[in-house]
Amino acid sequence: MMKRVLCLLLWASVARAGELRALDDAELAKVIGGDGISFAAHVVLNDPTLVGAVSDSRLSLGFSGGGQNRYIVFKNVRGTVDMFTVNLGVQTRSDGGGDYIAIGLPGYVRYTNFGFESLSVQNDPSAPVTGNLGSININGTVSLQGQVRFWGH
Repeated sequence: MMKRVLCLLLWASVARAGELRALDDAELAKVIGGDGISFAAHVVLNDPTLVGAVSDSRLSLGFSGGGQNRYIVFKNVRGTVDMFTVNLGVQTRSDGGGDYIAIGLPGYVRYTNFGFESLSVQNDPSAPVTGNLGSININGTVSLQGQVRFWGH
């Protein structure tokens, strides 16, 4: 019996959603709704448990100075990041100076084996990694609140 009631309610809401009609300017001005987008992310980088996983990946950042190129090389960047309720929207400034883009910080971020195997500074980013300036492995959660705001002058 409960399944029938739920199916009937679902059918009624779907039928109502199909009723689209044009709005004139006066009706459109009265529409109130939320703006912006919210999203969640599940990011997995170089998971070693996958079939065919890469065992020697690199992330290189290049710099040039004094006529010589140097590279910061992160070897085997890997891990999992779960993040949700990041918001992106346009807000109106309280001083009447226009609009700004507001990025709401994620309410929850979880890191699982997130980091890199080694860090080195090299002249050639594809050469074997011979030095090790350290490694990082992060496991834990972070809760954030607030916004990052961008506006033009």
